[in-house]
Amino acid sequence: MRLATPRFINRAMPRSLLGRSLLIMITPLILLQVVSTWVFYDSHWDTVTRRLATGVAGDISTIIALMQKDPTPLNYATLFDVAHRTMSLNISFLPGGVLPADPIFARQNLVDIRLTKALNNLVRQPFLIDTRSQEQSVEIHVQLPDGVLRVTAPRVRLFSSTTYVFILWMVGTALVLFAIATIFMSNQVRPIRRLAAIADEFGKGREVQDFVPAGAVEVRQAASAFILMRERIRRQITQRTEMLAGVSHDLRTPITRMKLELAMLGDGPETADLRADVAEMERMIGGYLSFARGEGTEQPVATNLSALLKDVTNSALRDGTAIELQAEDDLMVRLRPDAFRRCLTNLIANAHRYARAVTVKAGRRGTGIEILVDDDGPGIPQSQREEVFKPFYRIEGSRNPATGGIGLGLTIARDVVRSHGGDLTLDESPQGGLRARLRLPV
Repeated sequence: MRLATPRFINRAMPRSLLGRSLLIMITPLILLQVVSTWVFYDSHWDTVTRRLATGVAGDISTIIALMQKDPTPLNYATLFDVAHRTMSLNISFLPGGVLPADPIFARQNLVDIRLTKALNNLVRQPFLIDTRSQEQSVEIHVQLPDGVLRVTAPRVRLFSSTTYVFILWMVGTALVLFAIATIFMSNQVRPIRRLAAIADEFGKGREVQDFVPAGAVEVRQAASAFILMRERIRRQITQRTEMLAGVSHDLRTPITRMKLELAMLGDGPETADLRADVAEMERMIGGYLSFARGEGTEQPVATNLSALLKDVTNSALRDGTAIELQAEDDLMVRLRPDAFRRCLTNLIANAHRYARAVTVKAGRRGTGIEILVDDDGPGIPQSQREEVFKPFYRIEGSRNPATGGIGLGLTIARDVVRSHGGDLTLDESPQGGLRARLRLPV
C-alpha cells in the first residue's frame, strides 16, 4: 500500500530536481551537525566550563584561606602579587565593604551557572559575579567578615576557545560540502533538463539536430529511448503521409478520366447525378490531401499570429462570412504558417457552415496564446464534442455535401494544433453556438 505524503510536506519541498536532490543530501548533514553540536554543548563544553570555573573558584578559595591565616596588609600585598603572577588574577580588598543587598547582575549563561556552583562549593561566602561589564575579564566580588574581596579574572580562564573553533569548523565544512554538492548535482541535472527541453521542442513540432545523450547511465538510457521514439514517430508520420498522398494522387487519375468522359457525353439529366458523385469524390480526395499535408515537412518559423489571423479573416470575409476579429497586436510565436492557416480556415469554415456570425479572439493567457472561435449556430452536444475530432465523423451520420463536409476539418485542425504542442477543445459559446478554443505554448 502506498503511503500518501502530507500536503504540507509537498508544499515545503522544492519543485526542481536539483533542489530536492540538494535537500536530500544536505538534510542528513544538518541533522548530523545539530546532533554533534548538542553532544558538544552537553558534554565537552559543559565539562570544560565546569573545570575552568572550578579552577578559578579554587584559586579564590586558596587566597581567602591564606588571607585568614595572616590578616595583615603586608601579607595581603604579597598574596595579591603572587596571585597576579601565577594565577593571572587581579585582586584587591576593600576593608569594611559590603555587597549590595540585591544582585545587580543576572546569571543566565552556562559560565555564570558553573562559576556560581563552584563558588558555592569552594568559597562558601556571599558573592556577586559580573561577566558583562568588561569584554576581556570577569569580576567576582566576595563578602568576607572584614570587607569585600574583588577578583578580576581574564575571560580566557573561564571561556574555552574550542567552542568558537568547533562552530566555525562545522559552518565552514557545511558551506564547502554544500558548494561541492551544488556543483555536482547541477552537472547531473543538466542532461535531464536538456532532455526535457528537447522533448518539449519535439512536442511543439520543432527540430533539434545536435542532441547527444549525456549524463548518468539512466539519463543516457532515457535519452536514447527518446531518440528511438522520435525516429519511430517520424517514420510513422512519413509513412502515413506518403500513403494518404499516394492513394489520393492515384485516385485523381481515374476521376480525371471520368470527368473527361462526362464532358464528352454532354449535358443531360442522365449525367447530372454522375457529375455530382464525381464532384463529391474529388472534394473528398482534396480533403485527404489536406489531411496528409497537415503532417508535412514544413518547418516552424517565427510568425506574427495577429497578421496571420487578419489574413485568414479577410479571406473569409471575401467568401461571404460574417466574421469579426479581436486580436492583440504582435502575437509572435514559432509555428508552421501554412499548416496553421489551414487549421484556422477549417475552424472558421466549420463555424460559417452552421452559423450566421463568427467571432475570432486571440490574446496571451499566462505562458501561452489562446484563440477563440465563437459562432451563433446550433452548437454540438457535449457528449459528441470529442467524437467530432475523429476522422470522417459527422453528427448527422451522412456524407451528403449539402449538410456538411467530409468529416476531416476538425480532425485536421486538432492535428495541426497538437503538432505545435498545443490543444484544441470545444465548448459552449457565449453567443449560444459552439466555441473552439486553441491553446498554443510560447
